[in-house]
Amino acid sequence: MSERVRCFIAIDIENSSVVEKIVRIQEELSSCGVRLKLVEPENLHITLRFIGEIPKLIVESIKESISNLKFEEFHVTFSGIGAFPQPERPRVIWAGVVEGGDKLFVLSKKVNDLLSKLKLPKEDKEFTPHLTIARVKSFPSSRLSQTIKRLSGVHIGAITVNEVRLKKSTLTPKGPKYSTLLSVKAKT
Repeated sequence: MSERVRCFIAIDIENSSVVEKIVRIQEELSSCGVRLKLVEPENLHITLRFIGEIPKLIVESIKESISNLKFEEFHVTFSGIGAFPQPERPRVIWAGVVEGGDKLFVLSKKVNDLLSKLKLPKEDKEFTPHLTIARVKSFPSSRLSQTIKRLSGVHIGAITVNEVRLKKSTLTPKGPKYSTLLSVKAKT
């Protein structure tokens, strides 16, 4: 059997002030007495396209396709904490995108257009610009829901999107480890 690689295409969050603010929010969420799987600071990213486990040979085709991605640098501003499917029954807790979401949507479409010829599994959900910060691993509490609602207007900060990366995800007992397989820089 050929080796398989779990991968996705994303924008890494590397602005230290944004990362620090998210870590503080994660600490506040963790104090609610609910078991959470927090996204590690070095793993924070916006997923443009989750690809999943694919044969290693296809990764080379993806690299070739994504290397043709053309986009201009833009800014994304994060504000507000929310949850999927809803704050009363959170499974995924996220930071919202209040500026630049339209450009993220266009970028995601460009990525999908480039990948459309490769017969990859279809995305199961339409792209929604957000930054996952935690997953709820136990029954949610009203305290967690109240905290999410209280943080719904919190300002987090902005990043500059100037690079898109093909990421490899290696699942470990301590959580996923990500490595970059390919970086595509914005055209200047």
